[in-house]
Amino acid sequence: MAQEQIQEQQQTLALKQTQSITQQQLLQAQLIELPITQLIERVNTEMDDNPALEFNTGDDSDYSEFSEDSEYSENSESSDDYEKDERQSALDAALENIGRDDEELPVYQGGQDYHEEREEMVYGASQSFYDQLKEQMGVIDLDERQRDIMEYLIGSLDDDGLLRKSLDSISDELAIYHAIDATPQEIESVLHYLQEFDPAGIGGRSLQECLTLQIQRRQPSHLRDLMLKVVQDYFEAFTKKHWKKIQQALGLTDLQADALMKELRKLNPKPGASLGETVGRAMQQITPDFIVDTQDDGTVTFQLNTGEIPELHVSPSFTETLKEYQDNKEHMSRQMKEALLYTKKKVDAAMGFIEAIRTRRQTLTMTMRAIIQWQHRYFEEGDEALLRPMILKDIAEKTGLDLSTISRVSNSKYAQTRWGTFPLRHFFSDSYVTAEGDELSTREIKATLRDLVDAEDKQKPLSDEALGKLLAEKGYPIARRTVAKYREQLGIPIARLRK
Repeated sequence: MAQEQIQEQQQTLALKQTQSITQQQLLQAQLIELPITQLIERVNTEMDDNPALEFNTGDDSDYSEFSEDSEYSENSESSDDYEKDERQSALDAALENIGRDDEELPVYQGGQDYHEEREEMVYGASQSFYDQLKEQMGVIDLDERQRDIMEYLIGSLDDDGLLRKSLDSISDELAIYHAIDATPQEIESVLHYLQEFDPAGIGGRSLQECLTLQIQRRQPSHLRDLMLKVVQDYFEAFTKKHWKKIQQALGLTDLQADALMKELRKLNPKPGASLGETVGRAMQQITPDFIVDTQDDGTVTFQLNTGEIPELHVSPSFTETLKEYQDNKEHMSRQMKEALLYTKKKVDAAMGFIEAIRTRRQTLTMTMRAIIQWQHRYFEEGDEALLRPMILKDIAEKTGLDLSTISRVSNSKYAQTRWGTFPLRHFFSDSYVTAEGDELSTREIKATLRDLVDAEDKQKPLSDEALGKLLAEKGYPIARRTVAKYREQLGIPIARLRK
């Protein structure tokens, strides 16, 4: 009996979800990722390639919708009143609470685009940080030996403009590398010349000295004397934002304490940031995509830099031609149909590009507003220790935008602030979770670690274990190995090499 082979054909139904990206979505993603300088080039290229894309010569700008209709508009009196009331009633508590709750603080966007108010500002001059300080060195009376010492001091400054090397170390390095036998006292006398350079605070050997130098530049007044007293005699309370303690010690009224606090907030902890890039590094021209302003009362405003991009629209001649062709479809020749397809293609491309520009503008506005709300305290005072833990996911959830979109916005954009010009990534900070479940900003911990090392006795530098104990006393209970990791990330050598 022959075996029968039975073939069975089975049909199964499977539900599979796939996601495809359209050409318009791809275009929007590309434009969102471009910084303003590259966007200008892209717009010019698009206008050259597409005759259906034109720009208006009038003053009316399509960008105005984000300033006039925004819920954070400067015309929103209720938001402004809330901000003032909140500051007056809970100022001291807010200053002490570094880990501020994620409240919806008003962030205002200016009514005009940046280019309309002032000329485009390009950050990063053709001179380096080093060259700008050397230029100032040329106008003071120094002998050749002093100039050599001055040049070495300038080359020893950190990115923020502070001198963190000890004068003993600089004395040794001058002797070894430049055959200059200079005592620490002689080097200090030259350093005093450097500390008179602009911006104020350059050459400070610690944050305390940096702020003191800035205050000493002010005109003599009672307020100036109070500022000096706070920074020199109550520095620890000042860094911890213990304003009530300072107010009681100085015998000030609430009004006087408020005025003193506002003036202290104007001090710049990183004077070197305003001079551009690091010493010896090639300067790049950086055009900020966002202009963030912090008012004396703590109100934060921002504008989107639109560069020289004009308002775009579809050419009227193309739209009229398209309508004329569409109204005569029945009587078209083959040549006319080809012309219709060409015209429609160009009009559709122009409309898609205009919409992508609009989407980019709206996305950047939403992202920057969310970043400022999250890091409001930092934008008020410019202290890196105030940067709260913030990752891309936080801003994505706050704006409702996709995580990849937030990443594209943050990758290559810069923001000009009162405290310097920084990439958007600067405002993001990882978190460290303690055994008790408390979330701390790694940026805040690193800033405190840097201050501890700056203040240590260089003859007896602190070990990682000792630094860990001091950090714990200041509210940062981290393990010794974590101290070592952060120290290495900051470029701080081990204790025996810091002597």
